[in-house]
Amino acid sequence: MSRFEALLRLGGLRFPGPRASPGPIAAWLRPQTRPRPGLRLLLAPWPGPLSQAAVAGPGVLPTGAVTMERPEAGGLNSNNCENVARKEEISEELEASSVDSLVNMPLATIDIRDNSEITDASPINSKSKENEQIKSEQEKKRKRKLKDYQPNYFLSIPITSKEIIGGIKILQKAIIQQDKRLSKAMSGDGSFHITLLVMQLLNEDEINIGIDALWELKPYIEEILQGRRLTLPFQGIDTFRSQVGFVKLEEGDHINPLLEIAETAKKTFQEKGILAGENRSFKPHLTFMKLSKAPVLRRNGVKKIDPELYEKFINCRFGEEVLHRIDLCSMQKKKRSDGYYHCESSIVIGKKPFGIQDLLNEVLHRERMSLKSKVKQIKELLLKPEIQAKIRRELLEERLINESNQANNDDFIAALI
Repeated sequence: MSRFEALLRLGGLRFPGPRASPGPIAAWLRPQTRPRPGLRLLLAPWPGPLSQAAVAGPGVLPTGAVTMERPEAGGLNSNNCENVARKEEISEELEASSVDSLVNMPLATIDIRDNSEITDASPINSKSKENEQIKSEQEKKRKRKLKDYQPNYFLSIPITSKEIIGGIKILQKAIIQQDKRLSKAMSGDGSFHITLLVMQLLNEDEINIGIDALWELKPYIEEILQGRRLTLPFQGIDTFRSQVGFVKLEEGDHINPLLEIAETAKKTFQEKGILAGENRSFKPHLTFMKLSKAPVLRRNGVKKIDPELYEKFINCRFGEEVLHRIDLCSMQKKKRSDGYYHCESSIVIGKKPFGIQDLLNEVLHRERMSLKSKVKQIKELLLKPEIQAKIRRELLEERLINESNQANNDDFIAALI
């Protein structure tokens, strides 16, 4: 008999047998083990009421039950049993509260996966926030660029029809005869053109990008035209807010292809990262006078173009121009000797070029593309590590040779002295 059993027998308790589980008092006397953190606590049911002992019969106790013997014999009285039951209730409450506290902890929002990876139920996607910040910065830069947007280049459809140029000269002369002050507001006969698109090119790199965009535009235009000639007829006079006088483009089937070419040009240049286009919609026109060319006119009281000055030419037909060339021109650089704008590059529309200038443009473009290809090859060659090492080695050898020659010269001069 163990010492523990002897103590219990002195207290008046009986054991049903060696295989029976200990009663509540033994369980209460046993040291309590703490549950491991993170594991669910399993609660064992407590023994039933003490009256169950009587039902089992004399001398037989149900598992975990407690019997009451004579108080005189040193057994447990009813108060002691109540104390034991109370401690059992307190233990249950503590266990339940510990489980509730685990449920209420922040760890309850964590999903524990099979591979022990812990993932928050509501993760913060830092990468998406970073992308939003980058987009915001790009949008701010774009708005700053748009704020400083001042077009200085444009795509020009040059007017070369002698009939149209002759008709405009007659119109200008008639207006000047009525008001000689307006002579300074007239466009030169060599600069007549249709503006297809305006843009901003701030340096040589951007100009080169613009030239590339122009040449990329050529196959798109030829696809739009499908081998057909685009004939542009001009008839009538109108103004923009009585500040700019222009010859109108006649309505007809040629309008839609021209508008499509203008929209394609805008898209092609913008895809290259070039600021291009205007807020207002594209309205093709042929300018023959502009009051802003001569600011002195406003100081002299000429603030608007009087419609009576061109009244006789309201419905005049000026002729037709066939689209055969588009130029990338500068608004600010010095004009050519024939009065036309400084041209960075040109594309010829159609199978055969027109005139010597068109042929020269084709040749210059091919030479430029060839040089550009060679420069690209040289850059790629210089980026190779073995080429860079070879260059450094040759430079070092050359420097050593020069230093050696200089030392020899110094020794020779010293010997002569």
